[in-house]
Amino acid sequence: MLFRSETPPPPGNLRVSEPGASDQPTTAMLKADIDSGATGDKIAVYDPGLSSLGTDDEAAGSAPSHQRIALARETEAASAKVRRAARSPSLDAWIVLGFSGFIGAIGIVLSAAIWLGH
Repeated sequence: MLFRSETPPPPGNLRVSEPGASDQPTTAMLKADIDSGATGDKIAVYDPGLSSLGTDDEAAGSAPSHQRIALARETEAASAKVRRAARSPSLDAWIVLGFSGFIGAIGIVLSAAIWLGH
């Protein structure tokens, strides 16, 4: 990690593994799909929420069926290309270092040229 601000605070720094296939999927498995990056919507870190996915439906008396959850998991699954594009930006920290070094080198060269030009 390059900067401390790039590290999410706990529990956001926890990695979530993708759940396996199931005949009786749950909303917790769907949330784990999202948190693991399997849907390509976000980077693969735990996303704490005020209430679990599906809690509002259950409170209203209409909990989603296992078939609907399975359909949601199938529809939301991202391709390998999308998953690679949604990877964590911390993996590319060397780009920030390289760019900073390049800008610093330009500053040194310009300063030396101005100083030698006098």
